[in-house]
Amino acid sequence: MSSSGGTPSRYESQKRRDWNTFGQFLNNQQPSVSVSECTSSHVLDFMRYLDQFGKTKVHLDGCIFYGQPEPPAPCACPLRQAWGSLDALIGRLRAAYEENGGSPETNPFASGAIRSYLREVKESQVKARGIPYKKIKKKKDIGFKDDDELDDESTSSSMPAF
Repeated sequence: MSSSGGTPSRYESQKRRDWNTFGQFLNNQQPSVSVSECTSSHVLDFMRYLDQFGKTKVHLDGCIFYGQPEPPAPCACPLRQAWGSLDALIGRLRAAYEENGGSPETNPFASGAIRSYLREVKESQVKARGIPYKKIKKKKDIGFKDDDELDDESTSSSMPAF
């Protein structure tokens, strides 16, 4: 909670929205799945489902613009969720799972399959854009973030409202 009289922080609000959205996704499965029955397969399905709401152009291997950071013309390649958005989402859902009574040992958001999927998404998006990924070190002495750090962080994602 933030210090302004019990109002949830932006992070806490986003985490609650993400958790509710994931719960709705599970409820809409045929048959419906409870959170206690949820596995990493459900989490992977959720991330793939979210791709349809993505805003990041990811050039396919055969595209003439594959590997170009700023293509000169439009193409038919799909829009996907950005790796940073998915990574931030999984972090919030991992925390929410445990805050809602889930055990860290059974947390489907913390599984190796999820880490592997996120790594594959990151690598494919980096190659498709032709930009080497470099980690930005956060400045510890200043409370403000520079423009590059803000661009790399994904605190909100394009998620559907059920």
